[in-house]
Formats: sequence, structure tokens, C-alpha cells
Amino acid sequence: MSALDLVLPSTGAAATRRSRAERRMMRRGLVFAAPAALLLLATYIVPLLVLGGFSLTDYKLGAVSTRFIGLENFVQAFHDPVFRRALANTMLYAVIVIPCGVGLALGVALLVQGRRRSRPFWEIAYFLPVTATLVAMATVWQFLLHPSLGPVNAAIRALGYAPVSFLATPSLMIPTLAVIGIWQVLGFNMVLFLAGLTGIPKDLNEAARLDGAKSPIDRFLTVTWPMLGPTTMFVVVTTSITAFKVFETVAVLTKGGSGSETLLYALYLEGFEYSETGYAAALTLLFLALILILSIWQTLHLDRKVHY
Repeated sequence: MSALDLVLPSTGAAATRRSRAERRMMRRGLVFAAPAALLLLATYIVPLLVLGGFSLTDYKLGAVSTRFIGLENFVQAFHDPVFRRALANTMLYAVIVIPCGVGLALGVALLVQGRRRSRPFWEIAYFLPVTATLVAMATVWQFLLHPSLGPVNAAIRALGYAPVSFLATPSLMIPTLAVIGIWQVLGFNMVLFLAGLTGIPKDLNEAARLDGAKSPIDRFLTVTWPMLGPTTMFVVVTTSITAFKVFETVAVLTKGGSGSETLLYALYLEGFEYSETGYAAALTLLFLALILILSIWQTLHLDRKVHY
């Protein structure tokens, strides 16, 4: 018997043992992943499939029978003036909240980072709105903006101007809700930017100073802003999703009156107030598609400018 005859069987046996070990590890991995996969299936995939099924019918909540109507609900949505107005209001709200919520949060983070003794106080003060219940805080905002009792209009009257009905004037409703939305996201975004600023090595700022970037603005543009690329991308995407999901403030402060409906509030009215389950399911799919497209576009667009 040659040496080759002794080596080949042992090599084959070792390969078989490795293959069996790999299969056992794969089975164990599937067992460990099964609970999470089943939970994902039960909470996301199956409801999404059911939602898609309802969107193709004229089902109403509590009805004993339903009829397949195909894409009629989606066609109706684009001819529905309430849905078009809700879409326009949501877009206007997002156009105000996203840049202001991101820009102001970055500015506050830069100011708070430079504090020594008072930094914990400012961090807590700005983060408190994140921990508060938005429905309760919306009630507080309702009092603050009250045309006769609120301190905001008291200050306006003290300046010699007539009081303003922020929550009753159609042209001011969405901008007023957007200001509350900025107040809501400011603290959370500030904390994210503070984490990003903490991760920037101080040596880079010193090197930029030695290279001629004497002013803080020059160092911000050459060092801080590029290094905050990943944080900025995350903040922009999460703020956009939060802006498009506005619901609580509309439900508490305006109740959709005077044309102040937003997408989620329109979904709520159709699905729970009017019991138009099939139509509400179609609106929900359109809303999810809008959020998905926006998030993917923002990620792809911003990722090209991010330095990792």
C-alpha cells in the first residue's frame, strides 16, 4: 500500500466530519434564529399580506361580506381631495421639520459640547421633551397658544399686536404644528449629534488649526462637518420618518379641522371613524411606499457624501 492510499481516506474522513459539524452548526443557528423569524413573520409579514388583501376589497369594519374590487381603492385615493390635502399638509410639515430639526439640533449640540460645568443641565433640559408623553404635552401647547389665556398671545398683546389664533387659522395650522414637531425632535437629535461630536478625535482639530484653519467656522467646515457624515445621515432619515408619522398633535390640537389633516390622521379617520377598512388599507400601503421610497432615496443620496 502506497503513502497516497493512506492519505486520501483520512482526508476524505476529515472532510466528512467537517461537513457534518457544519450541518450541525447550521441547524443550531436555525433553531436560535427561529423565534426571531417567527416573531418577524407574525408581527410584520403576515399583517402586511393581510393589509394588501384588504386593500383590494371594499371591506368595511364589521361587514359580513366583501367584494373584490382590484385597484379601485388606490385610484380613489388619488382622486380624493382629502387624501391629496393630507399629502400636501404632510409634505409641508416635513419640509419645515426636517431641515430645522436637524440644523437646530446640530447648533445646540455644538453649543452644549462647549459647556464645562453646565453641560449636564443643558442635556437634560433639551432631552426632556423626548421623555414626555406627546399627547399630554400637546395639551400644554394648546394652553400656551390659546388666543385669550395663553402666554404666547399675552406676549403678542404686550407688544401692541392683536392676538393670533394659531390653531384656528388655516394658513397657520401646519406651520404651528411643525414648530411643535421641531420642539419634539430637537432633544433626541441633539443627543445623537453630541455622540458624533464626541467621537471626533481632537487631534484633527489641532492639525487643522496648524494647517491654517484659524477660525471655528473653518475648522467646522473642514473637520467637524465631514466627520459627522454618518451621524447626519442617520439623523436626517429618522427625522424624516418621524415627520411623516405626525399624528398625536393633529389629533389633540386641531382634530383635522379647517383642512389640517395629515396622512396618518386621514388613515385614522377612514379606518376607525368611517370604518372604511379596505380604503384605509390602500392608504396605508401608499403611506408605507412613500416612507420606503423617501428613506431609500435619502440613504443613497447622502451615502455618497459620507466619509466613514
